[in-house]
Amino acid sequence: MTSRYTIGLDYGTNSVRTLLVDTANGREVATAVCDYSYGDQGVILTRDPNLARQHPSDYVTGAKVTIRKALASAKIKARGFKPDQVIGIGVDTTGSTPMPVDSNGQPLAFQRRFAKNLAAMAWLWKDHTSVAEAAEITELARRIRPQYLAKCGGTYSSEWFFSKILHCRRAHPEVFDAAYSWVECADWVPAMLTGTEAPDRLTVGVCAAGHKAMYNEEWGGYPDAEFLSQLDPGLGELRPRLRPKACAIDRSAGGLTDLWAKETGLPAGIPVAVGAFDAHLGGVGAGIAPETLVKIIGTSTCDMMVVPVSQGLADIPGLCGIVNGSILPGYFGLEAGQSAVGDIFNWFVNYLQPLGKAGSHEALSAAAAKLAPGESGLLALDWNNGNRTVLVDQRLTGLLLGQTLYTTPSEIYRALIEATAFGALTIINRFEEYGVKVNQIVNCGGIAEKNPLVMQIYADVTGRPMKVSRSAQTCALGAAIAGAVVAGKKAGGYGDYASAQKAMTGLKPRAYRPNPKNHEIYRELYALYRKLHDAFGTSSWNGNLHDVMKQLLVVRNRVRK
Repeated sequence: MTSRYTIGLDYGTNSVRTLLVDTANGREVATAVCDYSYGDQGVILTRDPNLARQHPSDYVTGAKVTIRKALASAKIKARGFKPDQVIGIGVDTTGSTPMPVDSNGQPLAFQRRFAKNLAAMAWLWKDHTSVAEAAEITELARRIRPQYLAKCGGTYSSEWFFSKILHCRRAHPEVFDAAYSWVECADWVPAMLTGTEAPDRLTVGVCAAGHKAMYNEEWGGYPDAEFLSQLDPGLGELRPRLRPKACAIDRSAGGLTDLWAKETGLPAGIPVAVGAFDAHLGGVGAGIAPETLVKIIGTSTCDMMVVPVSQGLADIPGLCGIVNGSILPGYFGLEAGQSAVGDIFNWFVNYLQPLGKAGSHEALSAAAAKLAPGESGLLALDWNNGNRTVLVDQRLTGLLLGQTLYTTPSEIYRALIEATAFGALTIINRFEEYGVKVNQIVNCGGIAEKNPLVMQIYADVTGRPMKVSRSAQTCALGAAIAGAVVAGKKAGGYGDYASAQKAMTGLKPRAYRPNPKNHEIYRELYALYRKLHDAFGTSSWNGNLHDVMKQLLVVRNRVRK
C-alpha cells in the first residue's frame, strides 16, 4: 500500500513548525521550523511589561517556509515520498491570540497605515495589558450573567479574547473603529489556507471560542449583545459580526486553495481541520483519555483533561474553561495551567545571569540535582507572570523566601523548579476536589524532553509517576492527527479520534517515579507553600505567617544533618 501522510502546522510563541507524519503509525517523517522575524524571538515588546504582540505576516511566511522545507526533507528521508501522498492538514496555535481584521478578514497590520501600530497586530496569549478590563468583565458577569463565569472557572482573564478587544476599544479607538471583526490566530490560519477569511465564510473553533470567549451553545454562542453593550456599546455592535456557530476539530475548515498549493507544493483541495490551541492538540497528540492528565510544559504550562459529555461534571472554580468538544468530540475539555514555568527558569538563567553570560540551564540543573529537598531552606511562589489556575489573578507576582548570605544560584534554581511543581500539585488537587480523578499524568513539551531534574522533582512533589509522550513534537502531532481525521478513512486517514490516537500516539519507555523519602519532605514544604499561596493569593485567608521562615530552617537543618 502507498503510505499516506498528514501535516501538523504548529504555531508557537517564538516560531512555527511543520511536522509531516505517517498516518499508519505516527512516525514523524520530516520537520521544519521557521523563527518569527519580528520582535524579540518573535514577540514584539515595549517597556510595558504587560504588552506582547506578534505581526501576522510571520504566520504567513512561517507556513510557506516550513511546509516547503518539510516536503523537501521528506523526499530525502522517505523513499518514494511524493507531496500528493499528503491527505490533510491540522493547525494549532497559541491562544488567546486575537487580531483585528477588515471586512475581507485580512489583518489590519497588513495595511500601510497600521503596519507599525502594535494595537493592529496579533495580541499574543501572554499580553496582560487588559487586566482592568478583565476585572470589569468579571464583575459585570457576576452581577447579571453568572452562568458565563461558571464555565470558565469563575474569573475572566486578561489573557482572553474580550478583555483584549475591550482594552483596544479604550486605549486604541482608531484601531477598534477600523476593525470589522476580531479573529483568533487559531481560526485565522486555517481560513488563510482555505481562502475562507471573509467573516461570513470563516469557521471558528469551539476550542478558542469556548475557553477564551465565553462561547456556549446553552446561551446561544458568544455572550449576548446586551451584556457586551453594557461593557461598551462598541462590543455590542461587534457581536453580530462574530460567527453564530463554533465547531470541533473533527470538522474541516475547507480545502487547501490553489494559491497555497502552488506556494507549498501540496495538492490543492486537501482538507484543513478546524483550528485549536496548541495545548489542546498537545493533549490529543499525547493520547489524552478520561482520567489522564496531559501537562504541556513549556514557557508556561497547560494542563488538559477530558470527561465524557454523558458523565455528570460540576463547575470547577479556577479553571480556564469547561467546553464541550474543545479537545475531543464527545468530551468536555478541561483546561488549567500556570502562566509561567519555563519563562521563570529563563528569567533566572538568561536575565539575571547568575553564572554569567555563559551560564546555562544544564549547568544549574546539574548543580541543583546534587541538593536534597529542603536542603536550601528556600521556598518560592511561581507567580512571576501571574497565576492562571486556580487563583486566576495576573496581578500576582513571584516570591522567594528563606535566602541567606550563603544562598547559591543552584539553590535558587531548584527552589524555582519546586515552586512550579507545587503549583502543578495545586491544580491536580483542584481537579480531584471536584470529582475529576487523575490516574495518569503524561508530560510533553521541551522541558519534559530535556530536563530530567524537573520531571523527577514533579514526581517527588506530586507523589505520582511522570510519564512522557513519545513524540517530542506532541502539539504538532496532535494537529497532524486532526488532519488525518478530517481526511477520513477512504483517503488513508481515520474515521474518529480514538482510532487515530491508538495508531499514532505512544509513551516513552522511561517514567520518572517518586522517591518516597523526598515526597515526605515535599509534603511538609507544600503545606508551607499553600500557606503562602492562600495568604498572598486570596482575600479570605486569615492566619499568621510567623512560622514559615522558621519552619523552613527546621526542615533545612534536619535534611543537612
